[in-house]
Amino acid sequence: MRMEAGEAAPPVGAGGRAGGGWGKWVRLNVGGTVFLTTRQTLCREQKSFLSRLCQGEELQSDRDETGAYLIDRDPTYFGPILNFLRHGKLVLDKDMAEEGVLEEAEFYNIGPLIRIIKDRMEEKDYTVTQVPPKHVYRVLQCQEEELTQMVSTMSDGWRFEQLVNIGSSYNYGSEDQAEFLCVVSKELHSSPHGLSSESSRKTKLLQARGTRM
Repeated sequence: MRMEAGEAAPPVGAGGRAGGGWGKWVRLNVGGTVFLTTRQTLCREQKSFLSRLCQGEELQSDRDETGAYLIDRDPTYFGPILNFLRHGKLVLDKDMAEEGVLEEAEFYNIGPLIRIIKDRMEEKDYTVTQVPPKHVYRVLQCQEEELTQMVSTMSDGWRFEQLVNIGSSYNYGSEDQAEFLCVVSKELHSSPHGLSSESSRKTKLLQARGTRM
């Protein structure tokens, strides 16, 4: 629940100390905007600033005329913070900057929310910096008797593009041994740091099997 400062608020008995005890409801005046929530919600993250505030653990905070805790922070980003404590999910308007919510999550020391936002930001950075896949071609030279073995060892995304008979290179016994050029290709997906070492290693292995040019 959110109220602009100056609007009618529930009686003090519903939003702060009442008759010397702790009420169920708590009012927070964040940068001039009043938020109404429960003590259970604020105490969901035990190590957070808000949990310590509503439990009175070594934290001193001024209050406004309605008894709401005064917090000098931007109310724009406090809504997602409070909603996360309510239901455990990060929900942002499309125009809201994740950096702003992260800054507030760090101020209030809400660890799970900090991790969620950082993971989101890293995932977006990776998506933006991904490079379109490259087509890599290799020309492999082999004898006729080696074709079967080459076909059986083709894997990891490599595929035949073309097979060119370049004639007989020599006689073996009474039979001519034909030689072929095999053109193969593969899509390589680059990361922001270049091709993966695994892809590079497998490419070298394939080259070692058939290339003699």
